[in-house]
Amino acid sequence: MRSGSLLWSFNYAIAGIVYSLRTQRNMRLHAVAAGLVFAGALMLDVARWELVALLFAVTFVITTELLNTAVEAAVDVATEGFDPTAKISKDIAAGAVLVASLNALAIAYLVFFDRLSLLLDGNVHLVKQSPVHVTLIALTATGLAVIVIKALRKEGSFLRGGWPSGHTGLATAAATSIWYMTLSGSITLIAFFLVALVAQSRIEAGYHSIAQTALGAVLAFLVTTLLFQVFWL
Repeated sequence: MRSGSLLWSFNYAIAGIVYSLRTQRNMRLHAVAAGLVFAGALMLDVARWELVALLFAVTFVITTELLNTAVEAAVDVATEGFDPTAKISKDIAAGAVLVASLNALAIAYLVFFDRLSLLLDGNVHLVKQSPVHVTLIALTATGLAVIVIKALRKEGSFLRGGWPSGHTGLATAAATSIWYMTLSGSITLIAFFLVALVAQSRIEAGYHSIAQTALGAVLAFLVTTLLFQVFWL
């Protein structure tokens, strides 16, 4: 059997997929998520066009992850030490995976949300009463605001360093949403106590200053409050 035959091409392709599954944690997470998505699609009896959308989203994420792995391997071969240009190549490839993943999450939300709401309606009344849509929008808007500010300041990354703290911002957005959803003083106190723990962990790890975590918290609180004022209250 010649090495350039069609069968060998399939063999090389499968070997690449297996290598990615063995060595890349994110690829394994994507594979597990894909299994859960398709299992949920079967149990909830989604329409054919919805299944097509889910299939496209899943394969898009896996394809970008494979390309990301290939880019990382090629860059590692081409460079021996730290190279800013090599870092840019890896970051852009990782960004492609992030965009594909967000696209997949959006499609899964559109396909499954109404079905899951109906499924939970009889047992968890609070889920249906809660402004879930506004909470998701608040978390997304906070994350985008953090990314934009860090991009403008050209420092840090979403997960580490720079102005403002993304972790503290997302935690504050979630806590503020809980406050508006429950209107419970005790639950809100616990939620913001967890925010304080998140902020403290970022400061102690040396990733952010007190001012950076405070800015992340204030930004998230204002964004979430504005959204709840407009869409809920």
